Amino acid sequence: METVQTQLKTVFDSLKGDFGYTNVNQAPKIEKVVVSVGTGRVDDKTRIALIQDRLAQITGQKAAPRAARQSIASFKLREGDIVGYQVTLRGARMNDFLNKLIHIALPQTRDFRGLKTSSIDEMGNYTLGIKEHTIFPETHDEDIKDVFGMSITIVTTAKTKPEAEALLRHVGMPLQKPTE
Repeated sequence: METVQTQLKTVFDSLKGDFGYTNVNQAPKIEKVVVSVGTGRVDDKTRIALIQDRLAQITGQKAAPRAARQSIASFKLREGDIVGYQVTLRGARMNDFLNKLIHIALPQTRDFRGLKTSSIDEMGNYTLGIKEHTIFPETHDEDIKDVFGMSITIVTTAKTKPEAEALLRHVGMPLQKPTE
């Protein structure tokens, strides 16, 4: 099992033939990983504390609160209310999190058949949603009643979808095979 960090060092060598790279700096890289959890308008302080604690355990970094950008009267939401938490990972923490996600957490997902390549956007970023945070080993022993989902965005420097897909496959993301 190779780590993400060792895979990222060999991206240029493996992709230069496919995309015609002549310089190491042309090869795409993973810039950051953003993990976010939406709490909605929750008044339960213990649930919010649990979400913050679990997110910090999973990522190894304290979560930053995210406020609502605008008021929505039908949801009784006011601008500035805390509606979620977010963690931005870079460097060694990002590599450790990606290793844990690829090699431990995703294989524990029920009925896992690979990630869809349609989740790669036009700018080369990949976003996946996880319904249960309990797939991570740090939270495996907790109560089932307090399960929350999260969104994980992998931000790359890839210019196109095929470049991003090739980078993610090289790193070891379990993407589905293209259908013919």
